[in-house]
Amino acid sequence: MKVNGFDCSIVIKTTHREIDVPYSDETLREAVSLLEEEAAIEGDGVCKAIRKNDGVTGCVITPLTIGTAPLLLYLAMGTAGNPVYISETRDLYKYQLNLLPLEDTDLFDLIQDRGGERWLFESCRIKGFELRIMREEAIKLRLDVCGEHSPAVYPYTDTFERKGGERFSGDSVTYRINGKEYKNVYGVTLSSKKEGGTKTELWIKRALEVGPDIPELIEEMTITAQLLKDKYEYRYYGTFRITLKRLVLTSDETNINSTDTVIGPLRYYVTDTVSAEVFTSGLEVIQ
Repeated sequence: MKVNGFDCSIVIKTTHREIDVPYSDETLREAVSLLEEEAAIEGDGVCKAIRKNDGVTGCVITPLTIGTAPLLLYLAMGTAGNPVYISETRDLYKYQLNLLPLEDTDLFDLIQDRGGERWLFESCRIKGFELRIMREEAIKLRLDVCGEHSPAVYPYTDTFERKGGERFSGDSVTYRINGKEYKNVYGVTLSSKKEGGTKTELWIKRALEVGPDIPELIEEMTITAQLLKDKYEYRYYGTFRITLKRLVLTSDETNINSTDTVIGPLRYYVTDTVSAEVFTSGLEVIQ
């Protein structure tokens, strides 16, 4: 199934917070497996199977907003890096994802609302995520969800406060590689799978320019997305920053048979850590 529209949403409930994720594409569903019984050597040769409920599977895809970014990035990164909230000088949330098979975030619940039909998915975890940033598009995050409990009908009729919020856009993103800003990068895809150990890859989509290209070994790359309070203001009121350590090029899929600007993706494997910082107070000054 695919749900797409303002009348459909996902509500995320943790022990401390409850937020509505508006305008989400979701494919959450009950996971089903079969217990098979093979046919006997002597007999009619018929195999039998029993349907078995295996909890919940699927994903939630939603654009990042200034209101949802702290919680959604926390769910994506997990508690591997002991997330820190610093309140003395600014609203800063910081998370770190290590390449170790450590536990994910605390269990959380999802309420799926589709035009009055509500389902409760209890005790969910994130088994992987994908962050997609492209010019002229909203920045989107996909959370791959799993859980051991089958969905149940949500019995309450209470309404959830829905706030659209300002969405982060790929047009307001900067990329710094080994301390140098690259203007020819027009998008990235950060993908992480956290089953049996964490495997993280980064696809860098760039226009090939004359001169030095993006290096094969990247010691540090920072991706900074910002929201402007007003085009005449000199301060941001929303920022998140992803920092990746030690990336190794695994493939270059650039197609040079083009009469126009040569574009193509570079695929990197992240051999160290990925960390995320979310600023929500507006104290990040434009440089």
